[in-house]
This record gives sequence, structure tokens and C-alpha cells, in this order.
Amino acid sequence: MVTTNDPKISICIPTYKGASYIYEALESILVQDYKDLEVIISDDASKDDTLKIVREFKDKVDFPVHIFNHEPQGIGANWNHAILQSTGAYVKLLFQDDVLLPGCLKAMAQLLDTHPEIGMVSSKRKFMIEGDMQGKEIEDWLAKYKDLQAEFPGPHEPFLRLDKRIFSMKSFFESPLNKVGEPSVYMFRRSLYDQIGPFREDLKQILDYEFCYRLLKVSDIAILPEELAAFRLHAAQATNVNRCEDIPDYRVYEETLYSDYRMLLHPELRKKLMHKYHPFYIFIAKVKMKLELTLKK
Repeated sequence: MVTTNDPKISICIPTYKGASYIYEALESILVQDYKDLEVIISDDASKDDTLKIVREFKDKVDFPVHIFNHEPQGIGANWNHAILQSTGAYVKLLFQDDVLLPGCLKAMAQLLDTHPEIGMVSSKRKFMIEGDMQGKEIEDWLAKYKDLQAEFPGPHEPFLRLDKRIFSMKSFFESPLNKVGEPSVYMFRRSLYDQIGPFREDLKQILDYEFCYRLLKVSDIAILPEELAAFRLHAAQATNVNRCEDIPDYRVYEETLYSDYRMLLHPELRKKLMHKYHPFYIFIAKVKMKLELTLKK
């Protein structure tokens, strides 16, 4: 339970073998002009120098830094473990390979302070592109995903407001599916996390925007026009590793939309999903298949 003596912001950093970048992530906290905070480190049994770097950081700062080390149980479990240790009214996730840009915490906290109807605030983001991510493929990726809100007509001053009406847009089911941003780019109310539930631990790739979808059902999301965080692109990040694995996320994505958001969706998408997942249409498809097999004999 959050009390008046608790810090306003909990910066939650899930770590796993993060020695290459964690120092830069931690240093980005020090340049912030907002100091009413705590830092929560949730480490998945790193064997490199991650914890050494974190402990050195703890020794030199004058705000609370809490370090938890445990056996890995998956990416979502690590995110949730960090958040569950937090005591702040607002949760700011920060991944070990990303950084906060100057003014990030102050701008996001001020928006949440002054707009009680907003449950999450995100922003535009910069990119830090490592040498192993150069070339035509990354150029194409940036062209498609650099601005996740490009489909929303501007200007958006002082911010773009997203609400549950986005589910009814024809473009909702079109890439980019993530309309908000990566977790390092957003801050949300801890009370809403308690209300809608944790990040899904059965997912690896889409658990961040699935969480945002659930939040949008009960609260609005604001997107600030400034670049307030930087997202690192490198070959070892989880997104790239997951592309090489057989993960269930995109097989269950449509099922999740059908089961949890069906009545909010655009009629064309709703019809498409019903033909795919409604028991009646599944039955009809099976009957047609049997009939076709019979006729072929």
C-alpha cells in the first residue's frame, strides 16, 4: 500500500546479464531533475557484473535503492517482481539497456499529477543503434516503427490522448500493433496495476502492449510529443532473441482480442475474428471440411 511517506516514483529495473549497459541506464537517473523516487532492481540471477555495478550505484546516491536477486522465471515474472516491490504512486519501468532522457520523470509525473483521468503517460523516443544493428533491415524497421502514433492526425498539444476508442479504428489491427511505446518509455499509476492485474507471464513479445490494452479499457493514456527516453537497438535484446524462437504470443494475440475486446473492435475485425473463433463458425468450418472430403472420395 502506498503511503504519504513513500516516494512518488518507483523506477523499476528488471535485470539479467546487463553489465554491458546497466551503468548507462543508472546514470540516466542521476541527470533527472526529479528526486522524489526510489529504484527497484529485480535481478534474474545474473552471473556477470550487473549486481556489482548496481551496488556501487546504491552506495553513491541519497535515494533508496532496493536490490532483489532471484532465480529466473521468465521476462514477465521479472517485470512483475520489480513492480510488486515498489511503494511509489507511479511506476516507471526502465530496461537495463535503455536510458531516461533529461526531464523525463518530471514531465511524466506532472502530467499524472494534474490529469487524474490519465492512467499512463508515454512519449516519443530516441534510438541508440548499436554497430551490430546497421544496414537496410534496421532502416526499414525504423521507417515503420520510429513513430508509433503516426496514424493519429496532429497536432497533439500538450499531448495525444488515447482512449478505448482506438479499438474501433480500422487501423487498430495493422502494424504497428504497439500504439503506446516500449515499457522504458512509459509511466503508470501503481493503483491501476493493482486494478487490472500484472503483465502476463505466459507471453514474451507482446506482453507490454497487451498490458496497455487492458489499461485502456479503464483509463486514458497520454503521449507526450517530446523524446523523453532512448530505446537501444542491439542484437542481444529480448525482442531480437524472441524472433528466433517459437513463442506463442502471435498465435494467442487474435484469440485475446476476440475473448477480451470483441465488442470494442471495428465491425470488420470483429466479424473476421468471430468467423475464426466463435464455436458456431468453427462447427460450420468442420462440417464443410468433412463434406469436401466426402465429395472427393
